[in-house]
Amino acid sequence: MEIPHYTKIHNRFLLNGFSYDRDGLKQVAYSFIKEGDKYEHYFGDFLMDWLDTSESINLSISGTTSTPKVLSFQKQAMVNSAIATGDFFDVSVGDCALHCLPANLIAGKMMLIRALILGLSLDIVSPSRNPFHKNDNNYDFVAMTPMQAFHSLTKMSQVKTLILGGSFVSKSLQDLLLKSNVKAFETYGMTETLSDIAIRKMEDPPSEFKCLPHIEITQDNRGCLEVTSDLLQVDHFVTNDEIELLGNQRFRLIGRIDEVINSGGIKLHPQQIERKLSQVLSAHFFVGGIKDDILGEKVILAVKNSPNLKIEKLLEKINKCDSLETYEVPKSIIVFTDFKETENGKIRRKETLLLNPVSVLDL
Repeated sequence: MEIPHYTKIHNRFLLNGFSYDRDGLKQVAYSFIKEGDKYEHYFGDFLMDWLDTSESINLSISGTTSTPKVLSFQKQAMVNSAIATGDFFDVSVGDCALHCLPANLIAGKMMLIRALILGLSLDIVSPSRNPFHKNDNNYDFVAMTPMQAFHSLTKMSQVKTLILGGSFVSKSLQDLLLKSNVKAFETYGMTETLSDIAIRKMEDPPSEFKCLPHIEITQDNRGCLEVTSDLLQVDHFVTNDEIELLGNQRFRLIGRIDEVINSGGIKLHPQQIERKLSQVLSAHFFVGGIKDDILGEKVILAVKNSPNLKIEKLLEKINKCDSLETYEVPKSIIVFTDFKETENGKIRRKETLLLNPVSVLDL
């Protein structure tokens, strides 16, 4: 298949049920910017940037720990990424897709490009917690955050293929999705890699991430993932994600190396502890580290407050988590009214731990 040029708009592309040529899409974008809601403003802004005469586009790079910055990417590389994802998931011309992610983030931008290039019928809705609210349409391809998927569990019969990204998929959510019989996948990627570069099929027991065909991976001297792809014009991009390299372009995520907790000389990854706790906890939580006079840092469990939160039951469940090592067991439970999060739902651990807590229980 010949890869289309980034200026191409597939003749089967539909936006909210209507067909548009290039000039028509510019009018839609202008209307969104002038008269639309906030999520439509983002959509319109990106659409105008995509339809201009430049071969490149500026994308904002931000994360849970880094200072936001702007980098330039080739539009053709984004088209290549869209085709690679479409090929992996066997997306076909005319398939129906739901756009429910913020268009100012890479995941939302790539959903639009996939639709434009692959000829999808794209419905755009507000990137709310429950994108299927008052929506009874069926979709072949949907991308969501884990939080959106949790709030849309009763609607999974309307989805053929679901991809989740932006934050960690808990064991409890995976189990619920498996019961719904939707074909669900966890994706790994970031703005610097133009969205998805590796996919993990949700199954029991959990599988590892498998790279898309055009991706080459290695590890740096810290054990962190390093990505190269000629197709995406990515050259040895080094992440802060520590991995276990399994061969055949497969890997298992261990955790963010810049979030490691050094507790009594033992280096602990919060994400690994969270995966274990997610088998028994349904509360909205994260694991972090705070200063401790004896251990240097101690493991804490941060929990979002809710009317149904019972600390006693929380403790019972933690004690039943047999997979936790002794040094991984939280030494305190800290309850917060809310968590600080990025726009795509990633928890800002360090910023949240600076907030005034509702309560603190030392164990």
